[in-house]
Amino acid sequence: MAGSLGYAERLSWRDDLGGQLGDPELGEAAPDLTTKIDHLAQQSASATRVAGWWSTLGWISTSTGIPDFRGPKGIWTLQRAGAPIPKASCQFDRATPSLTHMALVALQRAGYVQLPRVLQRGLLHVRSGYPRHQMAELHGNCFAERCETCETEYVRDFEMPSVGFKATGRKCTAAACPGGRLRDQVLDWEDALPPKELARAEVESRAATLALVLGSSLQITPSCNLPDKTIRGGKGLLAIVNLQATPKDKKAKVVIHAKTDGVLAGVMRRLSLAIPDYVRVDRLVVSHVLKNADAKGINFVLRVGSAHGWGCPMPWLARVEAPSPSSAAVAAAAAAATTALRQSPVRETAAEQAPHWTAAASSALLSQLEAAAAAAEAAGLTRCI
Repeated sequence: MAGSLGYAERLSWRDDLGGQLGDPELGEAAPDLTTKIDHLAQQSASATRVAGWWSTLGWISTSTGIPDFRGPKGIWTLQRAGAPIPKASCQFDRATPSLTHMALVALQRAGYVQLPRVLQRGLLHVRSGYPRHQMAELHGNCFAERCETCETEYVRDFEMPSVGFKATGRKCTAAACPGGRLRDQVLDWEDALPPKELARAEVESRAATLALVLGSSLQITPSCNLPDKTIRGGKGLLAIVNLQATPKDKKAKVVIHAKTDGVLAGVMRRLSLAIPDYVRVDRLVVSHVLKNADAKGINFVLRVGSAHGWGCPMPWLARVEAPSPSSAAVAAAAAAATTALRQSPVRETAAEQAPHWTAAASSALLSQLEAAAAAAEAAGLTRCI
């Protein structure tokens, strides 16, 4: 089980989940929705400082195939009812940021949103390209781990298997703190909010002239009270976009009961801002050692591993394929690979030293090795070690 489902099952059992579960989803008549989006766009344009507030495993991510928690068919709602919990339509590590996520990136780049307070534990807000140093993750991130000594954070492309700041078994690689233990960054029910993240959120909430809440039911304290710091004394405004009613609706200048994707698309059109496309980039490490090569065959070691370290999971990688040239190219490819091995300045290195190779030498050798290996495989001459 992956993503928000796995995270929900790893939490300690708690009878009181803070607030209501399963409240009905509401909607807006078309004319009212248009008018409210107009007002939200006007407030966003006129605000001198916007503090965003959203739940990345809540309503703004349901369009990506990840279930919510408190909706009528949410994970916690069905769990407490003794019903089977919903299934995600995609693996969480392969989920794509929604239109809302990418619209927020554009708003940040245009200077509208200064510091979002991210409530839930997903990676989509980071994966979208939103700068990590410009957000406060109040409930943690199930794709991150942090050194218990120097507090260096490592954002991964795989999910942590635990919650509650447990040791992950990996070590810190920071130069000033080699070997420090890494711990997951997901709060369990009894864990306090991270002090530094909370302090940043409080400062930004007080300074904001508009608090923009997206896809949050605003039921978990103390984070749900942060928007109050923006509107206290009448100095700022509150706008809420959520399918369910929230305890803060009466305090808001604009309340829109609609899906965030549609609302943000309308706001972006009115602000004349383009929503950037999401382009996923995954990183891996390839190392290779050629033992020997001749016209009869090639003996080599080829390793593919995670960019986060050998042994780290790569759940997004299903297989590695290499096209095979014709068998007539085997002798030539083997000779070329042998020549490259003899001429390479790293011919005596082991596979683990591959990251220290120069880019040019590594690229040239890898290309020749791949051609030789593919040719040998096609001819049935390859023996992998």
